[in-house]
Amino acid sequence: MARVKRGVQVKARHKKVLKLAKGYRGRSKTCFRVAIEKVEKGLQYAYRDRKAKKRTFRGLWIQRINAAVRSHGLIYSQFMSGMKKAGIELNRKMLSELAIHEPDSFVKLVETAKKHIS
Repeated sequence: MARVKRGVQVKARHKKVLKLAKGYRGRSKTCFRVAIEKVEKGLQYAYRDRKAKKRTFRGLWIQRINAAVRSHGLIYSQFMSGMKKAGIELNRKMLSELAIHEPDSFVKLVETAKKHIS
């Protein structure tokens, strides 16, 4: 039986890793051994940060809502409490967008929330 040479598979595997390492500095982009470590670590960071991005954006939306609400004499927690009591269920992303792009609509929401605060 003839011996199996794996040159094609090895070349494809190396090529795949080095393609993912494109843009890295130094030997990380050219040397397979170094590149495979850097690519694996990069993929770990990417997985972790896809989760972290959701937390970061939620914090950003809350800051934007808080800034917009404070200009109308409320604080974020009071505003959200008033919204919940009024039965208005808008998520933070949409509230943030309204505060930026539709200030007139947002003012009406703030007034509604003020009415329902006890």
